Amino acid sequence: MIFFVSTIAIIQSFAISLGVGASTLAILNFFVAIKDGQIDETERRLMGVGYVVLRIAMVAILLTTLALMHIQYVYQGSGSFSVLEWGQLFTLVVLFLNAGLMTAHVIPSNFGPAIQAGNWYTLGFLAALKPILEVNLSWLQFGLMYLTWIVLTVAAVNLVMAWMKAHRHGMISK
Repeated sequence: MIFFVSTIAIIQSFAISLGVGASTLAILNFFVAIKDGQIDETERRLMGVGYVVLRIAMVAILLTTLALMHIQYVYQGSGSFSVLEWGQLFTLVVLFLNAGLMTAHVIPSNFGPAIQAGNWYTLGFLAALKPILEVNLSWLQFGLMYLTWIVLTVAAVNLVMAWMKAHRHGMISK
């Protein structure tokens, strides 16, 4: 059983790393693609590859998280779940909901990608905390950390997009 749980935890760690890296590249590719004001077919195809990688990482994280939580529930009960584990599950739910809203073009491009990146960075941060935190994260701490990542990524993405737009329209000299 230890080998099985360890294998699932390692796959989860790889999937989170893959997602955080692919999310970073997706945002950077988006910036490069919109720099001239339009996304051409080649840029769209390359971005599509990144989105496939992100979807694979999302599914792997969801499956491994549910498997690990199920095993923990079976052996220790629901009272053994920490804020960190519930926070990870919450972040995953938002990640999937936001991806669906972006795919349906319901959420504006100045929020959707940034919210997605913020959720990926939250997952990465929680994964980094897991081995060093002895389940001492409070809901307030999780909420503040989560909101910080979302606000920072939304602000950063929108600042870069505004700078690129100003640059494109000649408001900023080269």
